[in-house]
Amino acid sequence: MSTSPALTVMIAAVRKAARGVQRDYGELANLQVSVKGPGDFVTAADKRADKTLREELAKARPNYSFLTEETGVVAGSDPEHRFIIDPIDGTSNFMHAIPMFAINVALERKGELIAAVTYNPVTDELYHAEKGQGCFLNNKRLRVSARKDIHEAVVSYEMPHRGGKDLPLSRAEAGALQAKVVGIRSIGSAALALAYVAAGRFDAFVCRNINPWDMAPGILLVREAGGFVADPSTEANPMESGHILAANAELLPQMKAALAESSKF
Repeated sequence: MSTSPALTVMIAAVRKAARGVQRDYGELANLQVSVKGPGDFVTAADKRADKTLREELAKARPNYSFLTEETGVVAGSDPEHRFIIDPIDGTSNFMHAIPMFAINVALERKGELIAAVTYNPVTDELYHAEKGQGCFLNNKRLRVSARKDIHEAVVSYEMPHRGGKDLPLSRAEAGALQAKVVGIRSIGSAALALAYVAAGRFDAFVCRNINPWDMAPGILLVREAGGFVADPSTEANPMESGHILAANAELLPQMKAALAESSKF
């Protein structure tokens, strides 16, 4: 299959950043760690990966803007294009040598997501998508789960860390879902959970209070795999509200209805 020049550049940048991440993952004892907040660690590996991604992408697209977890907003002379970057989504997993984290890069044009890469450098699973071109895992076409009944679904619900926002709501929503679904998983990486929805591994995903860089690539992956993304409780854009629900067309309304019952728990 062929990829656009922009996506080719993104994949190359991600693979280059991944080499440093893989080295650091193998030497966890030597990592320098600073604390940003409860359960939210930033490592030297994060910063190095962020720098590599920005440098490589800027070489090929010098005028594009950036929004990254580590750097924030970096304005470019081209106001229509923006890269959205999370150098390591799932840093706590990374620090505990749990091989479930991802390098996340998305590209927006005029506010619309047009290309995405999510890469787990430990498992060498590279998910990518372009608007209108489908979603792929290591070049194999992906489709979201075809399950139509919430009672048969395995759902990923990402619980907030200690001190996180809406902890009572998340506990109540998880309780409401537990009464309906086969099982609930929380893997510690919104990026991978969304990729797993695109791959049909999870039937649905719910997360509250996350940032655009956590979800931007995954949103396009899910859409291009035939799924849908929405705010769990309102008509808001998840990229703006920070709350996201991803599922196929049949499960999405069932998930919303189940989450609405959280007040009973």
